[in-house]
Amino acid sequence: MDLLGPSLEDLFNFCSRKLSLKTVLMLADQMINRVEFIHSKSFLHRDIKPDNFLMGLGRRANQVYAIDFGLAKKYRDSSTHQHIPYRENKNLTGTARYASMNTHLGIEQSRRDDLESLGYVLMYFLRGSLPWQGLKAGTKKQKYEKISEKKVSTSIEALCRGYPTEFASYFHYCRSLRFDDKPDYAYLKRIFRDLFIREGFQFDYVFDWTILKYQQSQLATPPTRAIGPSAGTSSGMPPAVTNADRHTGGEEGRPPALVSVDSSRRRMSGPILNTLSSANALGQSSGSSRRVAVSSSRDAFVGAESDIRTRTAEASPGAAHRALSGQRSSPIGSSDPKRVVSSGRNASHVKNYDTALRGMEGLQLENDERTHY
Repeated sequence: MDLLGPSLEDLFNFCSRKLSLKTVLMLADQMINRVEFIHSKSFLHRDIKPDNFLMGLGRRANQVYAIDFGLAKKYRDSSTHQHIPYRENKNLTGTARYASMNTHLGIEQSRRDDLESLGYVLMYFLRGSLPWQGLKAGTKKQKYEKISEKKVSTSIEALCRGYPTEFASYFHYCRSLRFDDKPDYAYLKRIFRDLFIREGFQFDYVFDWTILKYQQSQLATPPTRAIGPSAGTSSGMPPAVTNADRHTGGEEGRPPALVSVDSSRRRMSGPILNTLSSANALGQSSGSSRRVAVSSSRDAFVGAESDIRTRTAEASPGAAHRALSGQRSSPIGSSDPKRVVSSGRNASHVKNYDTALRGMEGLQLENDERTHY
């Protein structure tokens, strides 16, 4: 099993509990891929939350991994693809904060519910919190009921107000799916990719925590100057500062014992996480292999991607600051499901579009992936 790095909850806390639009969109692309892969193996995750997505280490520090299949359920027959039947009066399974509306209503979960939960995770990263957090109640059941009431009373537009309408489109599409519908994963990735390109972001794997750790390393060990006639500045880059202590934000749902992850995987390594890579260095590795590793000791599957050829760019302060794209865009586009928003692009943007798209397509899953038991 692969040794993994910090969870997205860890990194969310490290970044003062707010992530930029650029970082959220880069994560969304990979996270949708992970959910699609899980579904392609005839399983539902049923506990989509930031704690269950981890970043890799070393040369895979830019890749998102899905873990902890303790609540996973097979939703169809692997051979015939016969879907499980629709049922009601089911107990809530998963984490209430990110559970779909239908899950709160006691409806059997299906693929649409994993995707709706992922939407709540993305809004959690953008907003810093969700409207139904921090509700007080005497018992867990009462708390779940309060969360459900608040979630039902919060419209999609209210939840996504102030953010690009692609996020509202995502929720409208997920909630438009019938119980046994196969989601159009490509459509969901496309609306976010089009937004990413329209915002002028570069798919360079420079996340918010990449910049923050670089800035901290500069403050911790400033460059030294030589003394003498030929004085100069040392060109060596200081090592990255280790990750902040893990802080978890009071999750509703399963006890921590069911989300056990080795503490050794909670550390970040390498200068600036080895993620100051340039956009034009992205590409899909030929003959690549992808896998899902299963821990025999704790029912945790780890979804892994193939090697992605990335080169480390010059780690200068200027490069790091140029890579930071933290500003939020104004709402643009349509909230109608399945409608892809487009805008006029002049010739100078075509090259950037192609480069970014190639970078994101490098994360695509192949059809020949195998599960190792």
